[in-house]
Amino acid sequence: MRSRIIPRILSRVLLIEALLLCLPMVCAGIYAEDTSPFLLTIICLLVVAAALAWLGRKASVSSMRAVEGFVSVGLSWIAMSLFGALPFVLSGEIPSYVDAFFETASGFTTTGASILTDVEALSRSMLFWRSFSHFIGGMGVLVFMMAVMPLDERHSLHLMRAEMTGPVKGKLVPQMSSTAKILYRIYMGLTALEVLFLLAGGMPLYDSLLTSFGTTATGGFGIYNSSMGAYDSVYLEMVVAVFMVLSGINFNLYYLVLMRRSITGLKSEELYTYLGIIGFATITIATNISGQVGGPLQALRYSFFQVASIMTSTGFSSTNFDLWPTYSRVLLVLLMLIGACAGSTGGGTKVSRLIILVKTTIGDLRQQASPRSVQRITLEGNRLDDRTIKATFYYLAMYASLVVASCLFLSAQGADIVTTFTSTIACLSNIGPGLGAVGPAGNFAFWNPGAKVLLSFLMLLGRLDIYAVAMLFSPSVWKSLLR
Repeated sequence: MRSRIIPRILSRVLLIEALLLCLPMVCAGIYAEDTSPFLLTIICLLVVAAALAWLGRKASVSSMRAVEGFVSVGLSWIAMSLFGALPFVLSGEIPSYVDAFFETASGFTTTGASILTDVEALSRSMLFWRSFSHFIGGMGVLVFMMAVMPLDERHSLHLMRAEMTGPVKGKLVPQMSSTAKILYRIYMGLTALEVLFLLAGGMPLYDSLLTSFGTTATGGFGIYNSSMGAYDSVYLEMVVAVFMVLSGINFNLYYLVLMRRSITGLKSEELYTYLGIIGFATITIATNISGQVGGPLQALRYSFFQVASIMTSTGFSSTNFDLWPTYSRVLLVLLMLIGACAGSTGGGTKVSRLIILVKTTIGDLRQQASPRSVQRITLEGNRLDDRTIKATFYYLAMYASLVVASCLFLSAQGADIVTTFTSTIACLSNIGPGLGAVGPAGNFAFWNPGAKVLLSFLMLLGRLDIYAVAMLFSPSVWKSLLR
């Protein structure tokens, strides 16, 4: 039975999660806190991983198909969130398992939405685990698994395609395990560099690490109730803002620069579109809020930080942008929908899909005007095939359908329309804060358990480009697996 390969992959993922939990347990030891919640969770993970490994002991890796790859990735992320919630519950710091699952799913998917009304009440070790979950999920745990536990090429390709985001996916080098290692080296390098810059600005090491986890993973969990506003430092805000922008860029471009092919990397039309949108939004929002925040310089400071945070789906806040004028708030919501570049740690529908949508629409209009003309749709200088274009429109249609269905469900809970809509967008696009009751001064605690479960799955759908999780609910997929 081909489906036996799924428990084999799940066992490896849970084993990695058990090993990663050792870091917050060490943190608990350093700060003389209770280590038992992490130890008990590690034991549970090891037992379940051993059982899954036994179930998948006869699985043939060479027979893996794309469907097994997508299902394995979807189940892996759900299992990680289910087990990752245990330390919060066992410690009693988040007593409700549904709340703990929401917080953990938000961490792994780098959403940054929170049910905590008092972040600073958490222990140091739990804050570490909460922010470290961003770092784990930022580049993808399956990508990490391929970096440390190399698999055969076809097996690896299916897993990476299911976990990486964007309309076009490929390898940097012929070996998938080498691609995974390159991506993680760039990811860790950006994180380490940010830590150094934050330390230079006087931020403590603990704060620097957790802030960098949230920045390069574009996660946004703050360790203070007022997020980045607690530091009240222009230098620290600008460092974080710049690294948020850098983390929203396709990591393939960093590889090209490292390989001294910077000219090729800098020709990226997605990069220019991404930076152009950030520039336009920053300037126009700064103009719009200038009279409200104390002048042009303060306006540029707050505008650039929040545009970078929302565009990259990080979700840090340095001020309560829910109090800004209507134009600024509407533009921020539009940035939530667009998101960052494909191949980055950022969320949203991705800039590349926006480019494909615009180019295809213009091409169709030209085709109508001149029926005999041949319209050639390109991205980064490469012609896109019909399959990629159709997949882009299917994705956007599924995204819109999920927004509509989720808003209808959440509207029955009694929240206002702004809170309902931005709660959905903030979770599906992995942003974190929205507007209204879920704005930077609020949280998601008021939603009932059913709504929190729905929003948690929206985070997973957004992080995995919808398909990997959607396949879990397809009867035809399970019939195929059980043959």
